[in-house]
Amino acid sequence: MSKILKNPILPGFYPDPSVCRKGSDYFLVTSTFEYFPGIPLFHSKDFVNWHQIGNVLSRPEQLDLDGIASSKGIYASSIFYNEEKQRFYVISTLVKNSLYHDNVNFYVWSEKPEGPWSKPVIIKGAEGIDPSFVFDGEKAYYLGNLRPFPQEPEKGRYIWLQELNLERGELIGERFILLKQGALINAAAPEGPHIYHIGDWYYLMIAEGGTFRNHASTIFRSRKLTGPYEADPRNPLITHRNLRSDYPIKNPGHSDLIQLHNGEWWAVLLATRQDGGNYGNLGRETFAVPVEWEEEWPLFSPGTGHVEFCYPAPDLPEQKWQTEWEREDFDCIELPYKWLMLRTPGFPIYSLTERPGFLRLYLQPNTIKQESFCSFAGCRQQHLCFKTAAAMEFDPASGGEAAGMVLRMNHKYHIRIEYGNFDGKKEVRLTRCFDGQDQILSSLPWNKNKITFYIKMNYQSIDFSCSDDGKKHDVLLKQVDGSLLSRETAGGYTGTVIGLYASSNHTESSNFADFDWFDYHAE
Repeated sequence: MSKILKNPILPGFYPDPSVCRKGSDYFLVTSTFEYFPGIPLFHSKDFVNWHQIGNVLSRPEQLDLDGIASSKGIYASSIFYNEEKQRFYVISTLVKNSLYHDNVNFYVWSEKPEGPWSKPVIIKGAEGIDPSFVFDGEKAYYLGNLRPFPQEPEKGRYIWLQELNLERGELIGERFILLKQGALINAAAPEGPHIYHIGDWYYLMIAEGGTFRNHASTIFRSRKLTGPYEADPRNPLITHRNLRSDYPIKNPGHSDLIQLHNGEWWAVLLATRQDGGNYGNLGRETFAVPVEWEEEWPLFSPGTGHVEFCYPAPDLPEQKWQTEWEREDFDCIELPYKWLMLRTPGFPIYSLTERPGFLRLYLQPNTIKQESFCSFAGCRQQHLCFKTAAAMEFDPASGGEAAGMVLRMNHKYHIRIEYGNFDGKKEVRLTRCFDGQDQILSSLPWNKNKITFYIKMNYQSIDFSCSDDGKKHDVLLKQVDGSLLSRETAGGYTGTVIGLYASSNHTESSNFADFDWFDYHAE
């Protein structure tokens, strides 16, 4: 039986992919926005099976997300392997609370993909977002996106290039404007640029059209790095804006091109899966498409021109990794790489050693409704239909103390199932937060310090229940509408994250909640 590449290759909130190769090894990074650690790093030997080997920004000294708003933070990153220096480089943008006024473009490097990665080198004078490198001979160049008139967005954006002193992070020499919106680019928001030197041509590929319904990847070429660039007459390379709104894969774009070590060409890109309707809770995911060349231009997904759910796999030896866990028993001293926290913790919010075999979350005054760090540890939703559960031991001694699970899209849109002390009453509550306003959907008196939470999601219908013995379930509510967890309702650029959560709700506390295990699997 022939091998198959199944899309998405990274399911769940893994947007803005970039990929590089060292020999027969492939490495891929994606965006993380307000979550810490930043920039997950994946490895593959066959371009089909991927496993996470670390996070590029894993130390607080590398990434300060304090005060970062939802869907700000770490935007599109690009990864490169420089043969001459024998180093890996990742270049990215830290977007603060204004897209073009206070963002910071930077890069880090490492001699090994698993790290450790260096402290960020800030690129002085680099405006815009979505940076990339061009290594051309002995020179390095910065390639970026620029809105020259931030207060007048109708004047469009530029794609620009400038030589970079790689050791000092300094732009040097002349700045070249490679593309201007409205000239070769007819769509909005040119961004996410990459340049590839292939044969006698320099190919400039960009994302454009905005990152949702009209998203696309387009390509241009020139005999010289600095241009002028001509457009592929068959642009865009890939888009689904010409398809019906109920097509199961939407919004493809933001691509990166790579030649495999067997000579094949492929591209990675983002796209979203819909639930059969008009909502996408998973966020933008990482897909892959085969690429062929015709008349010295690339063709994405030849034969259909659309992103498909499966393709014949690259002709490489299969390399499977250990099966991704469905249950975490917290028998470790650090959270596995896939776990996320909300922003960079200002001080320790958890321990895996104070009570071995348990994740201890310390109650903090901050809540999940604030744009600040809080006691939260979560994993991405990766399937349209799934079951998840967590066992917790907790005694909410004082008023306002609560802990449990949360389905989080952002601080204004989420659903919490939690056990707490509310106005002197101990109970389990199911709370829906819509546009920042809480609505208690269901509550149940509870006086036991052990509880297991259960969540079952079937597309946009969610069931919530709990148990003290894992056998008899007390139903809190069934068929809760999950569409508030979608970008279409909540806005932003992330996807749903399933989290374990504890808070003392604006009061000081020395209390904690102990989580024995966390379970997640597809239905």
